Amino acid sequence: MATASGIDDNLIMPTETQQRAWMAQWNEARHALRAQRAVEIQALSNERVLAAADALLSIGPLAALSEGRRTSSGLVRQQALFRRQAAP
Repeated sequence: MATASGIDDNLIMPTETQQRAWMAQWNEARHALRAQRAVEIQALSNERVLAAADALLSIGPLAALSEGRRTSSGLVRQQALFRRQAAP
């Protein structure tokens, strides 16, 4: 049953050993997934990569952009604001 704080009083916190085992399992999965991704990328043909890139790039024209948005993304202005805020 959840309390007012939103925490279920019936939940049992995992022990430190269980937490370490869980983290070890996630780390093993991370390495296995990274290796699998590398294998899949290496197996891609140039034609397939170019087709995927073309498909992604073709999405852009579907969105209507204002003239201001076409000439500036606002990133430079945002970075200037961050610099001003960070300055002592």
